[in-house]
Amino acid sequence: MKQFIIPVLLGLGLAAGCQKKENAKGVDTGDLDSAKETVSTVGDPKLLYTLPTNYNTPDGMALAPDGTVYLSVPNLADNSYPGVIVTFAADSVKFFTSLPVHPDTKHACPMDLAFGPDGNLYYADNQYENDKNYKSRLMRVKMSGGKAVSVEPVVTGFGLSNAVVWKGNTVYVTDSQWDMPDNDKGSAVFHFTLDELNKGVVALKPKTMDPHVLATFTTTVNETGVDNGADGLDYDSKGNFYTGSFGDGTLYKMTLKPDGSLASKEVVKVSEPIACVDGLIVDRKTDKIYLCNSRMNSIQTVTPDGKVSTLVQNGDTDGKDGRIDQPAEVLLKGNRLFITDYDKPEKKFVNTKADDVHTMSYVDLVNQ
Repeated sequence: MKQFIIPVLLGLGLAAGCQKKENAKGVDTGDLDSAKETVSTVGDPKLLYTLPTNYNTPDGMALAPDGTVYLSVPNLADNSYPGVIVTFAADSVKFFTSLPVHPDTKHACPMDLAFGPDGNLYYADNQYENDKNYKSRLMRVKMSGGKAVSVEPVVTGFGLSNAVVWKGNTVYVTDSQWDMPDNDKGSAVFHFTLDELNKGVVALKPKTMDPHVLATFTTTVNETGVDNGADGLDYDSKGNFYTGSFGDGTLYKMTLKPDGSLASKEVVKVSEPIACVDGLIVDRKTDKIYLCNSRMNSIQTVTPDGKVSTLVQNGDTDGKDGRIDQPAEVLLKGNRLFITDYDKPEKKFVNTKADDVHTMSYVDLVNQ
């Protein structure tokens, strides 16, 4: 098998310096209406990393069995740079340079990622911005001794594969654009067993109730014009799953039957409206949900009784001082909450343009 080379960037920490480069795609939505006038400043996030120019949209994160944090960078604000997966520690960053591109789109686009019970790393390869004709995939990085030795597709045919969560021997994946013949605002949560993935590539049947669909959702399109649906995904201490709509902010709870099929799907009753749900994570010690409200530039929490609170929020910024710059994903490691700053806005978002500063932030939760 091919050995994947993993170079090292030393000293890429709080004081990391990168030469700025003009965005090759000219991504700038500064002329679009913004919600920044309505935003208060809450909390005090800190700068975790300043990333190089070729890491322009840090996105998903996963904890490896040894405690290493893995980060996906799809580079969608400027996809002239290849998508990469990064591992980082206090004093170094390593990255995979050879993620396989899709044979049709010629791009690799890693989004959320998670380690399976087999010790391998699985990531969503989101091809939606390159080709909307169901080219997205679930990929497996075969690991040996903490190193990647090969990468292969295990599921094909997603519209926009997004979140990836393992529970036991089953992997759950959101598709933010799973449309049906009678519903072009659809999204879904899928599930696959490890045994099934090990038998060969699973080919989904687009625009159908494929047997791997666990639940479907419909996005209500608002003034943002965004119809992306189910995005972040996680489960609580009782095994209930939660996902939220990126386009309209609806938070959903799913309960499962003993055989793993869907028992119920309901809208979570929350104490105040949530404008947008991107990535989310559940602290299974408390069953509190931490979610990225990408539109409003905030990290919000939802308690089991539905009380919504804002942990961190700020106005439009480039994030260079650690403030939030359109959060996409959160990860809990001990008492620290890691936050990726995706910085690729839509209309009516607090964040108004994709800038040349690419950052990650964090919040210490000890006193929260």
